[in-house]
Amino acid sequence: MGFLKEFKEFAMKGNLVDIAVGFVMGAAFKEVVSSFTGGIVSPLIGLLFKADFNDLKYVITEGTPNETGEIVGEIAVLYGAFLTNVIDFIIVAFVMFLIVKAVNRMKKKEEPAPEAPKGPTQEELLAEIRDLLKKQ
Repeated sequence: MGFLKEFKEFAMKGNLVDIAVGFVMGAAFKEVVSSFTGGIVSPLIGLLFKADFNDLKYVITEGTPNETGEIVGEIAVLYGAFLTNVIDFIIVAFVMFLIVKAVNRMKKKEEPAPEAPKGPTQEELLAEIRDLLKKQ
């Protein structure tokens, strides 16, 4: 039972829950960015290349069409898909930067700890003790 209790305490720590929520939100946000890039950004960039941006590739070895017309045996560098993923990453990184910047701005500025009250120094206390002992 001790192991389960310890695990429950670990799993319910605030930081772990925050990380889990952040991970789920990040995955959902990644899907939004991917659809934005694939549906809006890639077609606009594809206008420059007169092709679908995701389909851009450098063919190293030509393939041969099979009976269904599908090309088999082609070896190509799919740089369009790679560039789409790079754009996705840049968008996600930029938005995360903006979120962290906004959160840091919203955090309260930590006030400096109040100074310890001024009192007698150690030497003054020792002198006072000495004087009290002399009186006895």
